[in-house]
Amino acid sequence: MDLDAFRQLLTPRGQEALKAAAEVVGDDPVTAVTRLRRSHDAGLTSAALTQATLRARAAGKFGADAELMYFTRAGLEQATRREVADHRARRMAPGSLVADVCCGVGGDLLALARAGCTVEAVDADPLTAAIARANADALGLGDRVSVRTADAATIDPSAFDVLFADPARRTARGRTFDPMAYSPPWPEVLEMVTKSRAACLKVAPGIPHGFVPDGAEAEWVSHRGEVKEAVIWCGGLAGGGGRRATMLPSGVTMTPDPALGRAEHGPVGRYVYEPDGAAIRAHLVAEVAALVGGRLIDPQVAYITGDVAARTPWASGYEVHEVLPFSLKRLRAALRERGVGNATIKKRASAVDVDRLRKDLRLSGDQSATVILTRIGEKPFALICTPF
Repeated sequence: MDLDAFRQLLTPRGQEALKAAAEVVGDDPVTAVTRLRRSHDAGLTSAALTQATLRARAAGKFGADAELMYFTRAGLEQATRREVADHRARRMAPGSLVADVCCGVGGDLLALARAGCTVEAVDADPLTAAIARANADALGLGDRVSVRTADAATIDPSAFDVLFADPARRTARGRTFDPMAYSPPWPEVLEMVTKSRAACLKVAPGIPHGFVPDGAEAEWVSHRGEVKEAVIWCGGLAGGGGRRATMLPSGVTMTPDPALGRAEHGPVGRYVYEPDGAAIRAHLVAEVAALVGGRLIDPQVAYITGDVAARTPWASGYEVHEVLPFSLKRLRAALRERGVGNATIKKRASAVDVDRLRKDLRLSGDQSATVILTRIGEKPFALICTPF
């Protein structure tokens, strides 16, 4: 979809096409196109069906708002889930003037505007900027938002209360995990930070800790058990600095306990725990181990074990029934002996191809189990467990 096709969607005729497309999304593609072509030209039909498909896909991130919003495929992929964007925006003081220098389709500027901020946003791509503007208008937030096509470098961060940056993490080859390949690249983002009073940087959760600037707070955020992003808070928003893990939708948060050193490690006990991914990314596994009174099964692997069942929102717990040196033959026999026909397979520090293993196990039976594949010392192991 190009900019002209998108602008057509904003016309009364385009809105009619969008309404019609929403009624056929999910139907056979040929049937859907044929139905819309009865009353709309090929270009408008294609644009409307694309938007209807993206809106349906976006419902998981944006809820009911998705029915009114506009997207590109890449923009939807990078867009922040609404609950996560709202969590971030709550840290901003209402009335703050915020520069959103890589606004994308506008997921974050919408949250900022809802939190009472005034947002001046830019995006280097004219279509993406137009979509962000349309999304603000569609959700009744246009009076708090301005959007224009421009490079991030054209913004003077010192003129704003807060700098917000979500640098693009896609290249011509696809998604990139290298901060130096972000757009703008990481050094340029940090240069903008030095000119700001306060800054909020949204980055990939796998960002190496060494890229976090001195004095900043790095927060890893998970949503319903899945790590969504890292947020780097700088300047006036950094608080005391350091590391933080946050779980949504509960909002429970964890920071390092200075009284704790490295977690101890020891043999597998009756129970094993898998810490929430945000705690793992924030290097807070020792804190989770302390919560459950446990120890690591290996000093380099984020699985915790213990002899007493403990419950915490920071970890999923499993009762261990069998610990085996990894062997396909032995694992298959053990699962068949237990009548396991449905196995959830988890792994960490294991080179096993889970999809291939699932096929090779050829399971049958009416029982369920969780199989944890990991390394203990230099040897691979399989733990047969059930959640508790």
